[in-house]
Amino acid sequence: MTPDRHLTIPYREVPRADLSPDEARLLAAAERALSHSYAPYSHFRVGAALLLANGEILTGANHENAAFPVGVCAERVVLGMLDMRGPAAVAIAVTYQTDRSVRHSPLAPCGLCRQSLLEVRVHQKAPIAVLMASPDAAVPVRILADAADLLPLYFSGENL
Repeated sequence: MTPDRHLTIPYREVPRADLSPDEARLLAAAERALSHSYAPYSHFRVGAALLLANGEILTGANHENAAFPVGVCAERVVLGMLDMRGPAAVAIAVTYQTDRSVRHSPLAPCGLCRQSLLEVRVHQKAPIAVLMASPDAAVPVRILADAADLLPLYFSGENL
């Protein structure tokens, strides 16, 4: 019998005051994107911002729908604006706010968004850093150096 194996995911936790200027600018853009969220059912607003290699930042917010599967996450909104022939995505920041209660943990992308990020990462053959933040500024930002770390046993076009 083979012994169990374990996967580990490398990440850093960084106080907001210690973010690099690009990381701070990216997170601020994700926080501004929250105002564009349409979340009348869950009251869970998500903002995402994508930093491109040329320094441009794209933003997106989640949009819910009464027919729940029709809604779209903030990460996939912003990835949908990415020109796959243009400057590469360098980093994405994700944050949230909710009316229901105070949340203290950073927000990790859902499974669909992890797969979507991975698709872009595989296409561009370059890592995409992932910054995950909480609405509580006292909570450190969780940073992964590569979106592939969100989905270590991933499926991609290379498997087809």
